[in-house]
Amino acid sequence: MSGRARLTLCSAAATLMAACALLPLVAPVTWLFQAALLLALQAGVGVLTRRVPLARPLTVAAQALVMLMLLTLVFARQQALLGFVPGPEAFRHLGDLLRSGTDDVGRYAIPAPLSDGIRLMLIGGVLLIGLAVDALAVTFRSAAPAGLPLLALYSVAAGLAGGGAAWLWFLLAAGGYLMLLLAEGRDRLSQWGRVFGGAPRTRGPDVSSGATAPVRTGRRIGAVALGVALVVPLGLPALDGGLLGAAGAGVGPGSGGGGTISAVNPLVSLRDSLNVDEDRQVMSYRTNTQDTQDMYLRIVSLDDFDGTAWKPAQRHIQDVPDTFPTPIGLGSDVRHSEIRTRIAAADWYAQDWLPMPYPVSHVSIKGSWRYEPVGRTLVGDHGQNTRGVQYDVTSLIVQPTAAQLADAPEPPAALKREFTKVPESLPAVVADTARKVTEGSTNHYEQAVKLQDYFAVTGGFTYDTQVQVGSGSAAIARFLRDKQGFCVHFSFAMASMARTLGIPARVAVGFTPGTPEADGSMSVGLRDAHAWPELYFEGVGWTRFEPTPNRGSVPDYTQTDTPGLDTPALPNPTTSTSAAPSTAPSVGSTCSAQLKRLEGCASESASAAVGSKDDGTPLFQILGLTLLGLLLLALPSLPMLWRLRARALRLGAHGRGEEDAAAYTLAAWLEVTDTAWDYGIVPDESQTPRKAAARIVRLGFLDGDAAEAVHRVAAAVEQVLYAPRPRPAAGLAEDARRVASALRVPASRIARLRAVVAPRSAIRVAWAASDRRAAVTARLAARGETLLRRPSKQSG
Repeated sequence: MSGRARLTLCSAAATLMAACALLPLVAPVTWLFQAALLLALQAGVGVLTRRVPLARPLTVAAQALVMLMLLTLVFARQQALLGFVPGPEAFRHLGDLLRSGTDDVGRYAIPAPLSDGIRLMLIGGVLLIGLAVDALAVTFRSAAPAGLPLLALYSVAAGLAGGGAAWLWFLLAAGGYLMLLLAEGRDRLSQWGRVFGGAPRTRGPDVSSGATAPVRTGRRIGAVALGVALVVPLGLPALDGGLLGAAGAGVGPGSGGGGTISAVNPLVSLRDSLNVDEDRQVMSYRTNTQDTQDMYLRIVSLDDFDGTAWKPAQRHIQDVPDTFPTPIGLGSDVRHSEIRTRIAAADWYAQDWLPMPYPVSHVSIKGSWRYEPVGRTLVGDHGQNTRGVQYDVTSLIVQPTAAQLADAPEPPAALKREFTKVPESLPAVVADTARKVTEGSTNHYEQAVKLQDYFAVTGGFTYDTQVQVGSGSAAIARFLRDKQGFCVHFSFAMASMARTLGIPARVAVGFTPGTPEADGSMSVGLRDAHAWPELYFEGVGWTRFEPTPNRGSVPDYTQTDTPGLDTPALPNPTTSTSAAPSTAPSVGSTCSAQLKRLEGCASESASAAVGSKDDGTPLFQILGLTLLGLLLLALPSLPMLWRLRARALRLGAHGRGEEDAAAYTLAAWLEVTDTAWDYGIVPDESQTPRKAAARIVRLGFLDGDAAEAVHRVAAAVEQVLYAPRPRPAAGLAEDARRVASALRVPASRIARLRAVVAPRSAIRVAWAASDRRAAVTARLAARGETLLRRPSKQSG
């Protein structure tokens, strides 16, 4: 096997070995076999283009084009031309698949099902990394930088998966990279002579086995480097477990009262939980109260609004206390009762935050969990999550009256300062609308209820899961203008408007109470995921409001005839239900405001997509247009690229033996005459090499070394043509380059530019194609004539 072929095989193998780190993320793992087949075809194209040979950039471009065609064949065959040529429809379909794959990544826990979108992301990513590795290691003969794309592939997989088998995937990825380095080293060594791998072992120094020493040394260096990478980080406590630590493992020290937490925004999970095709059960629970309408299972609160998104603020965490302190702001005169709940999470549901009723006063749970006192939440430490956990929670049901909320004094200055901050980028329409809606209110409670009713009843908002409203501050203004959205948009808008009125507010993320089962338990599904605003009232604490129509339950304390409020009291539902996916039209187009408040509308459709961004050009369409643009730009440069490649082949390091002397000498002479042609000296095939050289010297105004160089090349050609045994002449490549440099000096700028960009000698490509077409035509004609003559011979 040649060195290039070995490098190609090793680069593909290294890519697949690094891709194995993706195996824990998706089930089943059949995608890897498909990726291996397509990667082999892509690598084979590289082998063929390098044998042609094509210029290195053209080789990479050819492989990229084949990669796009292969992806089109597998994922967009029906939308493509001839099944594999991508067109606008194919790019659009691939873009849709890519977007659905992105949604699926956030929607499903590990291992995720192998949807078409996820399969496109996996296979396309492996092919892209494989192209980068092949280009660096084989096409450009530099295997060391090829470790960067391999590292990127492994890092992405390890960052998502983690787990106890991370060391195995690291060993595979590292082994593939070391194998690639050794293959390149062997290839470079073979250029100096044959590499003997089976020299007999003898005692003492043996010169015959010296050829294998560099190979053995490379293996030892690789083994030592791998050992250092694995062992040394484990001895450094500052690195918290070293290279093989679980991804995202840890939000602070393993014990003690310090540490901080800055977790991933849980809206990523909420955004896609509402979009599932199947409402899978997330958890089930049993509680000792019959009134479950306020049993919202809260995951975390989003209290930091930076103008782009609501997210959890960075907080100090501590060990889980035996008994939680009294909820902040809750007075003894507010009615509340204590309940106990046992919760069991599904085996597939992996969430860093622990879902619990709010406010919790005690939690009994096994595992590595930490307590964040401001939000009264528990978060997993060092890779701990909710997968399959069972835990007991003691919590409070707080039942304030409307009068208690209306008479609430101003909150503490520090709390109000932190939870009423709004970004400078918040559009003025948010505060203006809030003041207009709450005009005439005498306290914060009346303002809060009017805001809730504005979204749920009086404002003309529709609950529409098809709308694309984007994210960030501008999205709130767009939501207030278009008046279409769902729970995230309603809660974000109400919390933002409340803050502009001086009411401390945040957004809670979690689940509505769920659906009662026949055995007395409650079942919470993915589509019970929800977001709602929490507003702070001194003496009561953080208080839930429900501005989203047709979701959850409206709190009792917001349904009252308090003076200043003109909203009639409406009946409450007993529980929220998990709706099955619906194929009906969007709720927003058929459901009136009053029906929404009464929860008499159909539930959200299966195509909900919370927090999605504005529509844009699909990625694959952008890629296709980019490739088309590059192709259009590359067409005028084809003569230049051909000329550069021809010069490299003619003057390359070949023709060292006597058997190649004639070809090498004639190639050097052809390069000299073509260079002169590029500068305007048209070749005259009727002249001998000696007279042609004199003509080039005269018309090109050459003298000195350049003139002698032309004559040396011409003399070598005559020696090759007429000598009985042609001998290779030394220095012909340098003579040809010297002539090219001398011809460039007297030429004008336009002539020099044309010689590079549009060389006249490139016409040889058309001549060669014409000759080949004529030869094929003659061969076909001869074959046809033979077929016509054959019957006449038989008849004679």
